[in-house]
Amino acid sequence: MARRGENIYKRKDGRWEGRYKIGYAEDGRAKYRSVYGKSYPEVKEKLFLLKASPVKNSIPSRLTVKELFDEWLTAVRLKVKPSTYANYQMKAKKHLLPESGSICYERLTAKMIHDFIRKKLNSGLSAKYVSDIVTEFKSMSKYISRVHDFRNPLENVILPKVQKRELHLLTDNQQKQLCQHLLEQLNSTSLCVLMSLYTGLRVGEICGLKWSDIDFGKSILTVSRTVQRIRSEHGTRILIDTPKSRSSQRSIPIPEFLMPLLKKFRNQADFYLLSGSASVTEPRTMQNHFKAILKKANLPSVNYHSLRHMFATNSIQAGFDVKTLSEILGHATAETTLNRYVHSSMQRKAACMNLLKLAA
Repeated sequence: MARRGENIYKRKDGRWEGRYKIGYAEDGRAKYRSVYGKSYPEVKEKLFLLKASPVKNSIPSRLTVKELFDEWLTAVRLKVKPSTYANYQMKAKKHLLPESGSICYERLTAKMIHDFIRKKLNSGLSAKYVSDIVTEFKSMSKYISRVHDFRNPLENVILPKVQKRELHLLTDNQQKQLCQHLLEQLNSTSLCVLMSLYTGLRVGEICGLKWSDIDFGKSILTVSRTVQRIRSEHGTRILIDTPKSRSSQRSIPIPEFLMPLLKKFRNQADFYLLSGSASVTEPRTMQNHFKAILKKANLPSVNYHSLRHMFATNSIQAGFDVKTLSEILGHATAETTLNRYVHSSMQRKAACMNLLKLAA
């Protein structure tokens, strides 16, 4: 007969068997393995050695997903930007914790997460957004596994397939029409739209650009801050911070034709280009201004970020090498530039195909 709590038994074949828990199956039931020996002391010693070894399966049952998530958020806050932390916190509070916060972490299975993914997709969330939510959960589980030596129940979770959305860009003729309209209705907003189209600045970067960031002697602008609205415990707030990565903090030569326009609107060093004052304009306001400009110019509605894509595509067609373009855009790698920001129109494809000549 087994002694209480030891899980060691004598088998009918005369051997002794000891069982130990290795984790949980997809249905939540405990999974066990066995060791064998000729005597009770032998099996007991084997179990002792196994229990003394660091096994990523033993998780105190009192710890819930929420408790471990709170620990991870506290730790990750030390190394990520406030905007990133706010995003993590929002996704956890809105999606992850209401579904699984009260569950004991040791009971969490990949099946539960896959059910969560299906539920969120069926609710109408995009595959990209659901993938971002679960990726955050995976990051938390990796941390818990590394720090506490717990098992990682999300290790084999499969993320939903994300379909790459086709970004709508203005054609060459439409871009010319936009530029003509901007020059005819030139003001600080029009100037900043031109800056984004011809330097590739993100909307948050153009909102955060000050006159002190422009070196008029060298015709160079420096990207040193970005503006965004983030969620906080008391609603939302405007955050003015350094750009998202080290590579995003960069200096960009300004095209010669933009310099006379910049000199015309030049203001106090500490004033923002977009607002023309010491007050900052938030990105959503700039996006709304851009939509209004497109409507007045009788152009199709496109996202402000498409200006950055158009700049990248136009630069490649003008002969920029990918490395130079990548640094101007503030990308960590040239691969990102090519995969995400360079688009080929049918007109461009046809021009390339017509380069081929019949072998005679």
